[in-house]
Amino acid sequence: MKFNCKKKLVAAALAGVLTIGASQAYAAQADRESIVQVALLQSLAQGYFGGTITSGELRALGDTGIGTFEGLNGEMIVLNGKVYQALGDGTVFVAPDKTIIPYATVTFFDPDIPVKLKDINNKKDFENALNAEVQKEGANSFYMVKLEAQFDSVLFRSEYGSEPPYPTLVEALKGKQTEFTEKNIKGTLVGLYCPSYMGELNSVGWHFHFISDDKKKGGHILELNLKDGTAFLDKTDKFTMMLHNDKKFHDINLAKDMAEDIRSAEQDTKGKMQK
Repeated sequence: MKFNCKKKLVAAALAGVLTIGASQAYAAQADRESIVQVALLQSLAQGYFGGTITSGELRALGDTGIGTFEGLNGEMIVLNGKVYQALGDGTVFVAPDKTIIPYATVTFFDPDIPVKLKDINNKKDFENALNAEVQKEGANSFYMVKLEAQFDSVLFRSEYGSEPPYPTLVEALKGKQTEFTEKNIKGTLVGLYCPSYMGELNSVGWHFHFISDDKKKGGHILELNLKDGTAFLDKTDKFTMMLHNDKKFHDINLAKDMAEDIRSAEQDTKGKMQK
């Protein structure tokens, strides 16, 4: 049975939906066992690249996660309590605390479940290895993954920022997406798993970002391979959504089906997007 967006928003409300103005109160009692999502991937897909939460406020809600920045100006990797911004030219820096965040998902990471990896030839192999553990542990929970490894290769992308009036996510990526392939690179993968019922609030399945050990390279992972390593899953059974206190956000029709745009933004290389 497929629920419409309004019903899913009600379900999310039961888990905990807060306005951004309530973030400081929430942070004071932040739950290590909760995934905190700022806005919806669906609002980002429709071109909501603004926001009312800052990088500094986000750090109070979790020490590990993924997201993006105002204007879709690069990819976010939250690692060990720092918010890293990977720009369209591939460079990375720590985002200032006043940086505006339109969309992100974070948690306080606890390595609950180790996943041994061997002969991972592509991203699909990696997802299959993680999914085998997810099926054992419970496919209707949320999982954050962290993998520190030597990667044989990683293909990742970032993007240059856009100016208002903002285009949709796919249109923004078509003109501003840049891709990088790195060989024999040490770094950390951070990713999120959303269960199947989250299809109208986020992207179902896995979403991975990467940052190199020297913190100089990073972005959204499109492909990867590695010989071996151990990934760690943080299983999480609570979900908190934080909505922007902004008229432009509340003017968005969140019932609009953005599934194909989200699939393209998650998976397609620059060449596929421009066809």
